[in-house]
Amino acid sequence: MVELDPLIRAFYAERYVEDDRLVRSGHGRLEFLRTQELVRRYLPGPGATVLDVGGATGVHARWLAADGYVVTLVDPVAEHVATASEIGTFAAMVGDARKLEQADDSVDVTLLFGPLYHLVDGADRAQALAEARRVTRPGGLVVAAGISRYAGLLEYGNKGMLSEDTLPEFEVALTTGRNYDDPTGFTNAYFHHADELRAEFDQAGFDATEVLGVEGPAAATLEHAAPADVPTLLPSAILLARLVENDPNVMSTSFHFLAFGRA
Repeated sequence: MVELDPLIRAFYAERYVEDDRLVRSGHGRLEFLRTQELVRRYLPGPGATVLDVGGATGVHARWLAADGYVVTLVDPVAEHVATASEIGTFAAMVGDARKLEQADDSVDVTLLFGPLYHLVDGADRAQALAEARRVTRPGGLVVAAGISRYAGLLEYGNKGMLSEDTLPEFEVALTTGRNYDDPTGFTNAYFHHADELRAEFDQAGFDATEVLGVEGPAAATLEHAAPADVPTLLPSAILLARLVENDPNVMSTSFHFLAFGRA
């Protein structure tokens, strides 16, 4: 049985629609397009096997399968897996990032787009990375997403919601990385610094680890843009994100990071 934090399970099953997250806002579209761009930069050729751990309803598995990859999606939320299974171009199963059913050295690429920020305990994140390394063939690619330590602060600041009264809400997250379940907001999570995410990859034994900012400094602008303005804003935002993706001075203005390592 998958051991998932009940608050996280309830968040995705009852409070949050994951299936359209990357299309319903300008920021979601920016995150999706940049994630595709970065992942495609590192992927082996079509025909390779991809394990999409924490793949939710299949938003990434869908385009990977369309690109010619043999994809298996794993997610701890049964409702997500049921939705993903209906797509029909890839396999989908319920599972836990910390205890994968796949055999050793059985896939070419393992994606962790979610597990590392919902496993709030460092030992659990280390176990998920160890499992990703175990199932990925030597020399294969492992990619994991992390939420920036400053994401919530940037979102509130750009919404006009940051004040002396609301600032204490971010003190714990800024100091410890921990985000606690908010019935009107996000659920339990861990927010990373870029160098911290890189260190977790290095400690798990991956080679050639690289951490890149996904959305860049325009993330908050796209988050609050009017839908009609998004098509005009996106090309500039993507170019800006690309130019500063590995600049340590500004990469934390991205809401998300992607870490790339070799098994």
